[in-house]
Order: sequence, then structure tokens, then C-alpha cells
Amino acid sequence: MYRVKEAFYTLQGEGAQAGRAAVFCRFSKCNLWNGRESDRDSAVCNFCDTDFVGTDGQNGGLFETAEALVAHIQSLWPNASGNPYVVCTGGEPLLQLDAALIDAFHKAGFEVGVETNGTLRAPEGIDWLCVSPKANAEVVITDCDELKLVYPQPLAMPERFVGQIRARHYFLSPMASPSIPEHGSDPVKQSNTRKATEYCLANPQWRLTLQMHKIIGID
Repeated sequence: MYRVKEAFYTLQGEGAQAGRAAVFCRFSKCNLWNGRESDRDSAVCNFCDTDFVGTDGQNGGLFETAEALVAHIQSLWPNASGNPYVVCTGGEPLLQLDAALIDAFHKAGFEVGVETNGTLRAPEGIDWLCVSPKANAEVVITDCDELKLVYPQPLAMPERFVGQIRARHYFLSPMASPSIPEHGSDPVKQSNTRKATEYCLANPQWRLTLQMHKIIGID
């Protein structure tokens, strides 16, 4: 049984795959926060801005088999050229993503991307693995395609992870990145973006990534 909060076709908004068309499959549940506002302050990750509770989102639902979920995701991909790409996210997708589902995606012609907090072992066969570590959580994944760190986080300075996680790409994502310009400018957002920019300039191993989907106003 797979529990999916929502699924939708869009452009990847962050990191090395930014601008690429993808179906996002957002799984329900996370192991670092239960999603209830009343418990946010005591959560391991207390700055999450994503709704991952339940299965009532856009194209969400319960799926008995891997094949049923893949067919659902496949129905959201346009009948057009291009390599089909699914991004498994959450919540924490590795609570549910397994070898059977990865194999079913591959049989349907999909490349499989995963965005994880890195606290759970990843199954074999993932085509693009993005790890986004959180300050107070132990990371068990040590190799990935992309490390994307929300910045700044207390006790989670970037240099802590360079020796801990081997990645092809290292990105800083400012906490509460700038949103759509016409919605106004938030001094805190501006400050964090400036801090991340300055860190990347001083440490060019790291690259700045902004939430393009929010800036241009898409899902």
C-alpha cells in the first residue's frame, strides 16, 4: 500500500535538475515531523512548509500495488517526446519507496529522482538522489548525486557535510527563499538569500539554488 498526498506535472524548481519537466509524487508522512502544527516546535525539522498529511491533495490517494501507482503517475505525463521523469518526494519518500516501485517505474520508462532527508537507507536503482539533511537528524546516506542544504540552519553549517556526504553537486537553498516578486519582499528571506550568496562566493564548491517554482508562480 502506497499513501500519496499529491501528484502533479510541473517543472523541477531547484538544484541541478531545475527547469526539467517532471511528475512530482509527494508521499504522505515524514519521520522528522508528524505534520501537526501543535507539534512543530518539538519536531526534529520544524521549518518545513509542505503539507504531507493524508491523501487528500491533488491526484492523491491510496494505491494497493506499485503498478497501480505507476499507472497513475504515467497518466499525468503528457503524450509528448522527452524522457519521462518522476520525482519522489514528501514528507519522507523513503518511508514508502521500495525496490518494487522503482522497478515498476523503470519498466514504464521513467527515470526516478528522489528528494530525501537522508536519514533512511535508499533502495537500489534510484537514478537521481538528492539529500537535504536537517540539523538535528543523523544522516545515513553518504553518497548522492546532489546535496541540497537549507541555509542557514543552527548546527548545520555546510562544512559539516562536505566530508560526511560525497555528492556530485553541492547546493545551498536559502531558508524561506524569495517568493513571487509581486507578493512583496520579506526582510528575513532577503537576509537568508544574502547569507547563502555570500557563503557560496566564499566557498565556491557550493552553488546557490533558489525555488524557481515559487519565483515564477507554478506548483
